[in-house]
Amino acid sequence: MKRVRRTLASTITLVVASTTLTACFEEPSPHDAVRDFLVGWQSEDYSLAAGRTDGDPATVRKALAATKLDLDAASFRFKVKSMSQDGDEAKATFGVEIDLGENVPLWGYTSTLPLHRVGGQWMVRWSPSVLHPKLKDGQRFAVKTEPRPRERINDRTGVPLQTNDILYVAGVTPDKVGAQAPQVVAELAKITGFPEDRLLSRIQSSPPSDFVPLVTFGRSRYKALASRLSDLEKLGVQTQPQPQPVRPDNPKDIIGKVTALTPEREQKLGGPQRAGDSVGLTGLQAAYQDELTGSTRIQVITLDLKTGKQADLLQEWQGRLNSAVTTTIDSGVQRAAENAVVDTDAAALVAVQASSGEIRAVATKTYNQATDALAGKFPPGTTFSIVAADALLKAGVKPGQKLPCPAERTVGGAKFEQASQTTSTTPTVQDNFARGCVTALAALARRVNASALSQSATNLGIGVPWKLPLTSFNGTLPTLDSDAAKAKAIAGQNVEVSPLSMALVAGAVASGTWHPPVLVTAPTKPDPAAAVVPVAPPKPVPLQPAVRTTLTSMMRAGVRGTAHAAQAGSSQVYGVSATAKDLTWFVGWQGDVAVAVLARNSDAAAVAGRFFGGLGSTR
Repeated sequence: MKRVRRTLASTITLVVASTTLTACFEEPSPHDAVRDFLVGWQSEDYSLAAGRTDGDPATVRKALAATKLDLDAASFRFKVKSMSQDGDEAKATFGVEIDLGENVPLWGYTSTLPLHRVGGQWMVRWSPSVLHPKLKDGQRFAVKTEPRPRERINDRTGVPLQTNDILYVAGVTPDKVGAQAPQVVAELAKITGFPEDRLLSRIQSSPPSDFVPLVTFGRSRYKALASRLSDLEKLGVQTQPQPQPVRPDNPKDIIGKVTALTPEREQKLGGPQRAGDSVGLTGLQAAYQDELTGSTRIQVITLDLKTGKQADLLQEWQGRLNSAVTTTIDSGVQRAAENAVVDTDAAALVAVQASSGEIRAVATKTYNQATDALAGKFPPGTTFSIVAADALLKAGVKPGQKLPCPAERTVGGAKFEQASQTTSTTPTVQDNFARGCVTALAALARRVNASALSQSATNLGIGVPWKLPLTSFNGTLPTLDSDAAKAKAIAGQNVEVSPLSMALVAGAVASGTWHPPVLVTAPTKPDPAAAVVPVAPPKPVPLQPAVRTTLTSMMRAGVRGTAHAAQAGSSQVYGVSATAKDLTWFVGWQGDVAVAVLARNSDAAAVAGRFFGGLGSTR
């Protein structure tokens, strides 16, 4: 894609420039020489341009062709600014715009064409300064590049969430490879798939004594190609190991994978990446690719051909600076979460700071931390009664009122079944909430209207359009157009949530205010090319104090005597457990840490207990 853009730019500017130049010059004059020289230079008709100079035609043709190669230029564009004549002498001042093809601003400067009459015909007085005022005999253009090393992704205290791994950069030093450059790039093109012309132009445009990175390999690809690369050493190809922070620590799926630049990825990105760069494939490494890598520093210089040393700096683009990414992950909380899920068959745990919505840990076993824990869509079972209770308490339902928990109940034509039975005494609403009695909770559907239930879901973030730099799921609630639909919603049967969205629900009850999630605090904006573009976060929503106080008491009752309460130490734990099909849930909090645990073939409450119990020892 980048190469197409370069070709189109050259074609379009040629048409515009030719029109501009020819429109002004209708009579034989110095203008004709200016026109032919600039149009010939721009269109690569170097014989036309050379024929309008007083220099040796072969020398001029070679100089013009070398200018394009030495600058690795995509296109040239010219505009005559002024013209003066004094007898047999004339001077034209013209502007130059050169596309260097590296996503940097066009390089623009002003130069002068001195002319004189030779045998009745106007000719350009040839010298290298025609090409640029600072270019002298015995010099040429060159382009120096300086890619910036990849920055790190850190936890909230600055602890890196990845370690260094080795990438291998193959390249050449132009003055060592010499005339073998075409053979070198031909062999590298066979191995890598990069276009020969792009590899060759990078060699030709670089200072002769600089190492020029051409191709980057990851560890496994390098090992597979090591023998073939070794064969190229005799041609001057060097392969240098380059440590980069690309091996993710937990949460690995959130941090993401990084790979070396390939022709396919370079074409897809279409940006300022060059050989030696690394490319984020998934997670935050992909979402913040531009911030982590910045862009290449580029200098246009002149070189002394005898010494190979820089003679002058003509233009410089510092490029976009790169910066580390600071997440809200807490490494100590993350370790506690990892330890909690390690012995399960399959589990996902998301922990957030209740008072801010900042994500402190994401740990999984079997599940994916990003696509399941943040963006998964699961039925919440009766843990959704936390959301329903907000609406029911506002509607006047009392926690202490008696409410039977039968084995079966039909509400609005929808049938509900409860696997375990209560004792001989009739339980209360709070008892049924704590035990997750689906038949009792479903019966409360007639006590609340649909709009109130939907509003409580919205107040607790379900369906609210919050976004993270990574794809996430905020939950969905169906249209509640019947008692059956309301009953299924209270029981969490026609609702979908993610572990993240339920952790935020727990955090809302814990702190008294629902907060949208936060995963990254700096920089504030991810890569504009990322799949998910952030939107302005919704405002925090406070719960009604009286409702929150009652709901807190109900959630404290939900953990008494359970495994996680026994293992959580002296600090009080609040929460509810549920079973939804073959899944178990726990949603609750301890102190300022709110958590949602989803488990398959494991006890989610016990996982939460291990997590809370391990917080003190891992911080």
